[in-house]
Amino acid sequence: MKNLLTIEQLSDKELITLLDSAELLKRQRGRDGKPLDGQTWAMIFTKASTRTRVSFEVGIRELGGTALFLSKNDIQLGRGEPIKDTARVLGRMVHGAIIRTFAQQDVVDFAEFSGIPTINALTDDEHPCQILADLLTIREKLGGWEGKKIAWVGDGFSNMTISWMWAAKILGFEFAIACPLAYSPPAEFLEKLDAPNVSVTPIPADAVAGAHVINTDVWLSMGEEGQTEKEASFGPYQVNAELLANAATNHIVLHCLPAYREKEITAEVLEAHAGTIFQQAENRLHAQKAVLAALAR
Repeated sequence: MKNLLTIEQLSDKELITLLDSAELLKRQRGRDGKPLDGQTWAMIFTKASTRTRVSFEVGIRELGGTALFLSKNDIQLGRGEPIKDTARVLGRMVHGAIIRTFAQQDVVDFAEFSGIPTINALTDDEHPCQILADLLTIREKLGGWEGKKIAWVGDGFSNMTISWMWAAKILGFEFAIACPLAYSPPAEFLEKLDAPNVSVTPIPADAVAGAHVINTDVWLSMGEEGQTEKEASFGPYQVNAELLANAATNHIVLHCLPAYREKEITAEVLEAHAGTIFQQAENRLHAQKAVLAALAR
């Protein structure tokens, strides 16, 4: 693995190896090796962040490296410099890059033209680091995903659901999406995915029935604020106590945060599952340290 750009790129062995490494790094935190000793990693963020920025900065430092945070206003990308030119410059100065931006192609191009390890910290197309943290949480809380049903309630074709669908394809667990028809995965994507264990329904109760994990996210992604028509489509797709009555016994609820209480999830449900949700947030640190360690040169 030279970069982490998508979940799609990973084999089952690579995915499980990263999770095993994350578990080990979590157990031995404070006694880490220093695979990034003497290295500087650039963090290029054109989207704001809490969990992503803090977890990567802390993770780089705990692994012995130095984090260099660069917002779009700190570098010439904000003035229109092509991503490939920025990549060619930084590739000669830093040891790796973490990019949180809008277009997936920007991350792909940066990796190609920089020649240094590149990590997708979120794009409009995928959020691989979050899915690693979520899978680690499921392993810790439920012992694994084998024989489990994971449900998604909300936007059926967001960066989160795309990454989740590829994870289901790779690992083989049942993944059921409940979403409005207008926000379903396109037929051409599902054909490319070719995963009979992934299903899509407009009925939330059907997706959640018997589910061991119920997952949701904000209805409007970053940059979509103000799209009231889209938001109104998701009214019936709230994760609430009534919906969870159909889930498996001892189910868990995940939310990648930030959460908007009384929209995609009720305050009652979020607080009832806060222990799991904030464990999930913490696991961003450990999962990303595993990725950093795997990519260290």
